[in-house]
Amino acid sequence: MIQRFGKYNRISQPGLNFKLPTGIERVTKVKIKRVYKEEFGFKTTPAGGSRFATDSEDIGAALMLTGDLNVAVVPWIVQYRISDPYKYLFKVKNVNSILRDMAEATMRTVVGDRSINEVISKREEIAIAARERLQEEMRQAETGIHIVTIEMKKTNVPEPVQPSFNEVNEAVQEKEQLIYKAKEEFNKAIPQARGEARRVIKDAEGYALDRVNRAMGDGARFTSVYKEYVKAKDITEKRLYLEAMAEILPKIGGKYVVDSDQSNLLPLLNMGQGSSVISGPGKEGDKK
Repeated sequence: MIQRFGKYNRISQPGLNFKLPTGIERVTKVKIKRVYKEEFGFKTTPAGGSRFATDSEDIGAALMLTGDLNVAVVPWIVQYRISDPYKYLFKVKNVNSILRDMAEATMRTVVGDRSINEVISKREEIAIAARERLQEEMRQAETGIHIVTIEMKKTNVPEPVQPSFNEVNEAVQEKEQLIYKAKEEFNKAIPQARGEARRVIKDAEGYALDRVNRAMGDGARFTSVYKEYVKAKDITEKRLYLEAMAEILPKIGGKYVVDSDQSNLLPLLNMGQGSSVISGPGKEGDKK
């Protein structure tokens, strides 16, 4: 970036360039390919590790109120590049200051729309939403900054409330476990009951169909017998009688035929043996 008498004049690309002597033109080099970063809620140590910031540094930036009115410690990193050197140098007086303020405001807005469990378990989703929102804020402010990425560090609750928070999580997990078991029992009992109900219905339908078919068959048989009875009453009566006796007599054990006209002491016919003996007024022992 070249300024002439303090006013912006032109942009020169890397390579061989010329300018007027010092006092007339001044050169400011802007590293547009370098990725810068800002840390919130913690500080990176020179050895490459990281630690949470102290109260005198930046711990307040990490304390946020979630949508379900819980306090969470949310450390994060903003990585950015300078996309427009002119806006970066001349549109905003202190770009780093406005970047930190807007990044903190954006993160608080995004976190405030979610529960504590979402803040802890959905860090990637929160980071993406915060990056898009922060990029829009930087564009409207004409800072000349492009947000490369926002990286969420491990999110937790403040140490004083950590034991209580763990107890709440255990209770929630126990509740979910009980709900899961109840659903498992539900999934076992309901299909079984439905299957039993369908079986009973099918049995009832089969029984009803059988009864109807039997009734229709009995009705058709009765109708046919009645037609024959109308044609020949005596023959039909005798046939029905014989058929009934043929069905009943085999079920009876011993069978005796008694002649009411006989005057003997034992006027009977023994039909249970191979030969029949008739006792009567004739010769004793006559075989027939």
